[in-house]
Amino acid sequence: MKNVFVLCLCLCLCSIFVFSCNTTSFSEIQAFLPDLGNKADGVYRGNYDLAGSPVKVTVDVTIRNNNISDINIIQHFSSPIGKRAEVITESIVSEQSLDIDAISGATGSSKAILKAVENALQ
Repeated sequence: MKNVFVLCLCLCLCSIFVFSCNTTSFSEIQAFLPDLGNKADGVYRGNYDLAGSPVKVTVDVTIRNNNISDINIIQHFSSPIGKRAEVITESIVSEQSLDIDAISGATGSSKAILKAVENALQ
């Protein structure tokens, strides 16, 4: 019984360490909206693979009249919690910005979606 307790304690401590390391690196990821002034109307595909995690995102971004009119998530590999980040696309469209706060509890997926949009528009 004592061995099981020690094993569980070690696993918990390792999980906390990995989570804290990933949280720090996620906060350093920033996305910047390229100038859309000369961007032709159309659909642009971008993706982002969040290094050190299973998160991978592919998006299609629709540009109309030099504005983001729609974002479709084509592929989003993440944990079930990470799926909560998909609502961030609504904020991107409404604010016409990538300077959007990450969705709480889904920071990695939020940052990956923002970077995928940035990559689509570069």
